[in-house]
Amino acid sequence: MATPTSKTITLDTPIKRGQQTINEVTVRKPNAGELRGLSLSSLLTLDVNELGKLLPRITTPILHEPDIQQLDPADLVELGTGAISFFVKKDKQEALSPTE
Repeated sequence: MATPTSKTITLDTPIKRGQQTINEVTVRKPNAGELRGLSLSSLLTLDVNELGKLLPRITTPILHEPDIQQLDPADLVELGTGAISFFVKKDKQEALSPTE
């Protein structure tokens, strides 16, 4: 079973950016370089400041700091959970995945 390298999350509360409305955000698996300067332990606890540094590096469309600051808390947790889910080794992800 292939392990996905991205997750698309539908926001409960869309982000307004000028005339643009963002309803969905894709979170991509970060590489080690994109984690540079971040505290992994803080990311694992969904620290808002650390997520604010990581999410602009791995989201499509790119979420900028003002976008992240206006996120609904439920959406922030969903995006953060999506991002840190990639920190689990493949064999562990498969064990955690629900069986069909």
